[in-house]
Amino acid sequence: MNNPLLRGLTQSRYSRRDALRFAGYSAAGLALAACGVQGQKAAAPSPSAVADFWSTRKKNGRVVFANWPEYMPEDQAPLKQFQQATGISYEYKEVIQENAEFFGKSEPQLRAGQPLGYDIIVMTNGLQLGKMIQLGYLTALDHKQLPNFAANAGASYKNPAYDPNNTYTIPYQAGVTGIAYNTKYVDEDITSIQSLFDKKYEGKVGMMADAQEVGNFGMFAVGIDPDKSTQADWEKAAAKLKEQRDQGIVRKYYAQDYIDAVAKGDVWLSQAWSGDVFQRQLAGEPVKFVVPQEGGTIWIDNMAIPKGAANPVDALMLMDFLYKPEIAAELTSYIQYVTPVNGVQQILAGKSDDDSKALAESPLIFPTEADYAKLRPYRTLTNAEEPVYNGLFQTITQG
Repeated sequence: MNNPLLRGLTQSRYSRRDALRFAGYSAAGLALAACGVQGQKAAAPSPSAVADFWSTRKKNGRVVFANWPEYMPEDQAPLKQFQQATGISYEYKEVIQENAEFFGKSEPQLRAGQPLGYDIIVMTNGLQLGKMIQLGYLTALDHKQLPNFAANAGASYKNPAYDPNNTYTIPYQAGVTGIAYNTKYVDEDITSIQSLFDKKYEGKVGMMADAQEVGNFGMFAVGIDPDKSTQADWEKAAAKLKEQRDQGIVRKYYAQDYIDAVAKGDVWLSQAWSGDVFQRQLAGEPVKFVVPQEGGTIWIDNMAIPKGAANPVDALMLMDFLYKPEIAAELTSYIQYVTPVNGVQQILAGKSDDDSKALAESPLIFPTEADYAKLRPYRTLTNAEEPVYNGLFQTITQG
């Protein structure tokens, strides 16, 4: 089935986000992620050290790309075009199923100075990517070799708080966590996060089980910017979320099946990911999506070069190639989440097929400037902060 929109609606598609957001609840992922992470925090490399490193690296004609399932068109056309344009052969491996599990398997090798066998990996801004950066397991990028990124990356994707100046990462895809609601049962326009805490929706609200997702919304609800938050702020947000739970407002803390619950009316409104709602809207289901006025979460899946990669120059070339708008448009047509690349919306709008136009016109795929202004990332946590943060919010969702 070649039509990407129809594919998304007719297959029981194992969502890229389903695996990602709940890595912390996999027993294997938790056990692996806990192993061997006591290393010392690495100092940021100096500009001269970065320049010295890259001055000795050359194109080798090969690149190995480790990614998540459902994150590249099935025909791998963008990669084939890269090979044709550069002469660099590629090997594409869908080996990343969870951030925690991938980090847990990779960390012992990287700590021992052994290469992973991948030149590019994709990880989400959050706990495990933060550890990769803190422990010195990623290669600082040579931005002189990333002209397409410099020219075409959206402003919201440059200089992120979790990786200042994009020292180690550049975005691959992104998405938004907001509120989805079923218009058959909700007879008002939802604009505020306070609707998730409203007693009139008792037993009809869905929240996410992931600590960072629910924690961000708890902080938005009490007027706190998650990115600037302190432990005292987390405690305030946790108290708000505990009150919501104890009042019976929350029907369930969801892993990956919240969108079915909203569509069926099992819950009337819920925390939600933009791409999931977009696919339901295309199917004609009565589901709306909004970024609340208090704020929503932007999450970003990032490309990085792991320490010891055999082909770093080839990796940089592929990373930069994916920032060509026409190539990024192919990725967006298939993945149906938010692209970090400027110019894609115009390309899709200019195509003659209805599918491309639907993508181009959707604020779930191309957030408005007003929405971007309300979006915040997850709080970047230190090793010491992580158990405190998780303890506060997991107690609510699991208890």
